[in-house]
Amino acid sequence: MAVSPERISALLAEVPTGLLIDGQWRPAASGQRFAVENPATGEVLVEIADAGAADAAAALDAAAAAQEAWAATAPRERGEILRRAFTAVTDRAEDFALLMTLEMGKPLAEARGEVTYGSEFLRWFSEEAVRAFGRYSIAPDGKSRLLVTKKPVGPCLLITPWNFPLAMATRKIAPAVAAGCTMVLKPAALTPLTAQLFAQIMLDAGLPAGVLNVIPTTTAGATTGDLLVDPRLRKLSFTGSTEVGRALLADAAPNILRTSMELGGNAPFLVFEDADIDAAVTGAMAAKLRNMGEACTAANRFLVHESVAEEFSRKFTAAVAAKHTGPGIEEGSDIGPLIDAKSRDKVHELVSDAVSAGAVALTGGGPVAGQGYFYQPTVLGQVPQDSRILQEEIFGPVAPIVSFRDEDEAVRLANATEYGLVAYVYTQDLNRGLRMGERLETGMLGLNAGVVSNPAAPFGGVKQSGLGREGGVEGIEEYLYTQYIGIADPA
Repeated sequence: MAVSPERISALLAEVPTGLLIDGQWRPAASGQRFAVENPATGEVLVEIADAGAADAAAALDAAAAAQEAWAATAPRERGEILRRAFTAVTDRAEDFALLMTLEMGKPLAEARGEVTYGSEFLRWFSEEAVRAFGRYSIAPDGKSRLLVTKKPVGPCLLITPWNFPLAMATRKIAPAVAAGCTMVLKPAALTPLTAQLFAQIMLDAGLPAGVLNVIPTTTAGATTGDLLVDPRLRKLSFTGSTEVGRALLADAAPNILRTSMELGGNAPFLVFEDADIDAAVTGAMAAKLRNMGEACTAANRFLVHESVAEEFSRKFTAAVAAKHTGPGIEEGSDIGPLIDAKSRDKVHELVSDAVSAGAVALTGGGPVAGQGYFYQPTVLGQVPQDSRILQEEIFGPVAPIVSFRDEDEAVRLANATEYGLVAYVYTQDLNRGLRMGERLETGMLGLNAGVVSNPAAPFGGVKQSGLGREGGVEGIEEYLYTQYIGIADPA
């Protein structure tokens, strides 16, 4: 059923358009606002407050003032707030899905999946809030007692990307709330509306004023730069490009900030000669086309054994060619628009470069004519190994295929990147699968699986793909520090 304009207008009217500072929605100090567009049409959805440096300072003031009381709040109460937020987001799943589709472009079916995924971080960390265990022991020499405790690191700056507007916010906010940290959230300027609505959900769930502050802005560096050298800020968590991550790490160095960095990816998708090809094609569709390929976990390079390369390419190309491109709110739309014209043009630049070097477009190969920022789902064969498209993150619905001769060459090609976020391996040989886990330089591995993200699992990479982990039992540790207390021998 088509979404009516009346429903869209009613939903957008519910989204707060101010800055959330100390529990109140208020305009930017400068009075500036910016427009949020629908990438499927280029039309303006709504205008919201555009934070500046003064607003960021006020947000940190509020977070710092709330930190002591929030850290002293009972873990069970922090967990119950998250649980109430989980229920509220779940109850409003259709609203959140529609809002994400409007501002980011993904099809409604995928947006609904993100609501399920994103809300699970709230439920998971509501349970972890009461499990930040320490320990008590007798020193090895018997002369003292060792008490080890976990304490919240303090006020955090959370910077989220545009591609998963709900899940990237809940993946950072939920563990910070569970650990007892206050926050300043800077959502992506391209997709801030979901974070705005979610922040109101957190307030409604009972989160005290000042614990979560939200400052959407179009001038990220100028707005938040001073926060990174403010001694009251104790942690930075960033999800985005490796280039920006490097700059933020440099800016955070003078203050010796705790940092979590979830950066770029260049995921290899390995198909061995003994793989179930139909299962590999299904997994490849999920790994490549989920979120229009605009995901750091998206399969970027398809490395296929030469003996099955023709079969895999034929079946994969047919499956990709069958996908329908169109606005996410339309029934039957499989592939939505890319986020903006710049992103679409970058994808086409990579495709054109590969084709000029000898690659062949088996399907697709160019932008879709008309309004919006659509790109044809594309499969490239005969891709030269030195092509830019194999070196750079594509962030679009384009799948380059390269063949390999044996396992050693597959590993060499897979590891030939500065990134190391995730890899995918299809094989029916369990021993080979385990070897790949040992040999591939990656923080995560999908073994006969095209999707690995799970709130109960640690998400993160190695090399230039980042630092730290989000989700799982490891996720809350990023927001805690360890304190050791040496106790004199009571005897």
